[in-house]
Amino acid sequence: MPFIASKGCYHDNIFVERLWRSVKYECVYLTAFEDGHHLKQALNRYFRHYNQTRYHQTFDYQTPDEVYYQQPMTLAA
Repeated sequence: MPFIASKGCYHDNIFVERLWRSVKYECVYLTAFEDGHHLKQALNRYFRHYNQTRYHQTFDYQTPDEVYYQQPMTLAA
């Protein structure tokens, strides 16, 4: 029988909640965006940083790209 979590169970979305907390406190709350286009650009930069250069304690202080691709990633221009 598959695991079915009850409504409001923190196991359902704990990883997504952690991600969005980081996005809000490290990007969104720090900038007054002019419009949706500037927000989209900032989020693209942030997620590139989050995956390629930001070290994560959960991953033994490696980046997600290093963990999932098994090699250091270089930043795209």
